[in-house]
Amino acid sequence: MSTAVELRPDVAPEAAQDGHRASLVERWAARHGIDTALRLAEAEDLADAVAHEITPDNTLDTYAKSWRVWTRFCAVAELPEDEGSRGSLVAFAAWMLRGGQASGKGYAPSSAGTHLAAVVVGLRQRGVPVSGDDQAEARKALTGLEVKLLQAGERRGRGKAAAADVDGLYAVVRACPDTLAGDRDKALILTGFHYASRSQDPAGLLGGDVELRPRGLVVSVLTGKTKHSVRDAKIPYQQDPEICPVRAWTAYRVRLAAEADPRWSEPTAPAFVGIDRHGNVTGGMVPDSVTRAIKRISKRAGVVIAWTGHSLRIGLASTARRKGVDGIAIADQGGWARHSRSMLGYMQVEDGWEDNASAGLT
Repeated sequence: MSTAVELRPDVAPEAAQDGHRASLVERWAARHGIDTALRLAEAEDLADAVAHEITPDNTLDTYAKSWRVWTRFCAVAELPEDEGSRGSLVAFAAWMLRGGQASGKGYAPSSAGTHLAAVVVGLRQRGVPVSGDDQAEARKALTGLEVKLLQAGERRGRGKAAAADVDGLYAVVRACPDTLAGDRDKALILTGFHYASRSQDPAGLLGGDVELRPRGLVVSVLTGKTKHSVRDAKIPYQQDPEICPVRAWTAYRVRLAAEADPRWSEPTAPAFVGIDRHGNVTGGMVPDSVTRAIKRISKRAGVVIAWTGHSLRIGLASTARRKGVDGIAIADQGGWARHSRSMLGYMQVEDGWEDNASAGLT
């Protein structure tokens, strides 16, 4: 009689059919008997399904995209997809930089690094052993080839996203039209700046995730980037009403309730909605539409370097640092680990000028 937890036999059936799973079942059967081996296989299927369910959608998209790059490489190099040897991974890294894109151009080193890491994950998920040493060798090759590109005067990639700043916030607010979409744009930018949003953050918010309190807003941000599944970012009222995120959010929600179908004001409806040129709500915003909106809004405002989906996040860290806010407080507000390298990099945009060894020498 089985005493195992309830399993779902319909979950990931293909996993039980691959060679890796078959070899596991054979070993389990030799140790414990066939009935126990099959229950263990069901548990593996469930584990695969849980891992898939808790992985953020954008990460799954990256894994899928990177695997397509790997299969393209394997076809060109006439190498098997189900091998993760040192030579294959190093050759993959070199191929990506030297012309791996479908257009024939080389990838930016950062993109190549992302694809390499995702492919290693994909290989291991498929039961292909990839040693840490072999992965490190491929990473070392990628870094070395990047240095060669830099020495040759070739710089790839878009570089760091432009940081949003307070002057930009004023420009954005003043350029927003007096419409529902304009009020949505103000709320999207001002709240996103004050809790250091990524593009997926406002796309994942529901109306009930933003709560108005006496001292401001509490935004419950769903995140898969840290060990916490939700962080409650507090956004106080700002001194200048013109760029106050609390007032912008309130105005947007009042207008949404007045001009759109009541269902879009429900706590379970998306916090930020798409709006067509006729003022009709088209549904909840998704990460790509948030990124496009931020770029469009900043260009409309005449911001010199158009913002991207990461500009609000960088802007909170750099602006707060410039105003002397403690690094721990910045980390907590933006959901970074307190010694996050990415956050420190954003803050270095402002650091290094006041306490500078070359300052005041002449």
